[in-house]
Amino acid sequence: MKTLHTAPSTNSNQLRNTIFILILISVAIAARALPGPRTIDDSYITYRYARNILAGEGFVYNPGERVLGTTTPLYTLTIAGLAALTGGTEAPFPVLALILNTLADILICLLLWQIGKRLESEWAGFVTGLVWAVAPFSVTFAIGGLETSVYVFLLTASIYFYLNKRRKLTTLFAAFSILTRPDAIILIGPLALDRLLSAKNKNEKIQSGEILSFILPGLIWGIFATLYFGSPIPHSVTAKIAVYHLQKADSFIRLMQHYAVPFMAHHIFGTAAITVGIFLFPFLFIIGARFSISKNPRIIPFVLYPLLYLIVFSLPNPLIFRWYLTPPLPAYFLFILIGLHQILARLFGSQPSGYSLWKNLIPAALLLIFPLSTMLSAWEIHPDHGPDRPAPKMAWIKLELLYRQASEKLIDKIQPQQVLAAGDVGVLGFYTNAPILDTVGLNSTQSLKYYPIDEDLYVINYAIPTQLILQEEPDWIVVLEVYGRRTFLASDEFNQKYELLEKIPTDIYGSDGMLIFKLKTSTPENTIS
Repeated sequence: MKTLHTAPSTNSNQLRNTIFILILISVAIAARALPGPRTIDDSYITYRYARNILAGEGFVYNPGERVLGTTTPLYTLTIAGLAALTGGTEAPFPVLALILNTLADILICLLLWQIGKRLESEWAGFVTGLVWAVAPFSVTFAIGGLETSVYVFLLTASIYFYLNKRRKLTTLFAAFSILTRPDAIILIGPLALDRLLSAKNKNEKIQSGEILSFILPGLIWGIFATLYFGSPIPHSVTAKIAVYHLQKADSFIRLMQHYAVPFMAHHIFGTAAITVGIFLFPFLFIIGARFSISKNPRIIPFVLYPLLYLIVFSLPNPLIFRWYLTPPLPAYFLFILIGLHQILARLFGSQPSGYSLWKNLIPAALLLIFPLSTMLSAWEIHPDHGPDRPAPKMAWIKLELLYRQASEKLIDKIQPQQVLAAGDVGVLGFYTNAPILDTVGLNSTQSLKYYPIDEDLYVINYAIPTQLILQEEPDWIVVLEVYGRRTFLASDEFNQKYELLEKIPTDIYGSDGMLIFKLKTSTPENTIS
């Protein structure tokens, strides 16, 4: 009788698991396949590094210049490895990145479901996975070709294995996350501290394999990067802090606004969503966090992550790019939805810590409808630019398309070794393959000696110094007019040295066109020094 009693339950669990897995995988794939690649400018920087590796030029952006201008060495090497198997330097880099990122996002969805299950909130975990599958902050950068999906997967996997006491896998994935983006330390640091305190309290010895799994990947990369680049710290980190100009607390305000509308309800309710959300979602988060910690205290590092992320990114006040807003979202989603499920379940007299869909049907339905409806409102069926395919509204690539247009105009004009200067170098560098003078300094160390510049010279948060152009004398310049409005474009010396070849109409960032300049005395020998 015992066998007859347990078999249906086992079969039911297996069927439910199969259905959940199929739903999460199908939705994640569809949400990325529908829009297809809408590649972001920074992704092309990674692709150019990968292509140069395959071409035998080394881990460089400009051949002969050993500058670590990418913050994601592991992702770059992974893309290079995939390209080596699918066409080498002619590989379809945006497609490869989309496939890799889709796989990473599928695993994130499944892991969030399983983490919720470990916290006795399976339904909330499943809904969190489903929300991640369609979230614009997830989809946009997966189809945009950035490392974000892989990075978030590695962080989430570290937490999953930590909850399951898979020590070596925890430290291995933690090490890989740091090699994908150095700010992974915001989560990995507290996780390591929690592990040390737990081991001390339980008089438990930390095994050598656990330590080596964490240290060896970083040590190998650190030795290589120090010998090859001179430092394991990406040059782009220094450049972004030095070049961009922000008002005090801009980063903090941007992050707080982001945390107030995690499910993007402002697309439906406008600014009122921010006013309500800035109180509502932290409240729900706290309820979910308290419940989760009571079920498994090892989740504490994941609970702390959104708060620590806010603090760490607010203090230096960097320019917050869209993809900087994504990493804390899985934890934020999860604990908000666990908290909401707790409230809904109690209102309807069900049991939130267990799983019985029929007994929890109303709270389960509300938990599902609330975030998905607002998330989907942040999509559009027919974007006004790029491929006419459904995509998140924030998958905005108008600037990239303009740079692609500029690249096509220059490909037959730029002579070998002539230098092209730009503030956004991804698309231009990848498609022209010319030596690039990166005026932001991410990939060109010489640019940083011209910063800082006077605050009055900024129209927006970025401006190109006049002396950078006059002294480095690039052969070609492609910029939005607003980048140089109060600097080199207002210089008589510049206007004597350069001729405007074309102005591509655009008002992006308030710019009066995208400008293409040529040095009047340009010769093939004028290269980056």
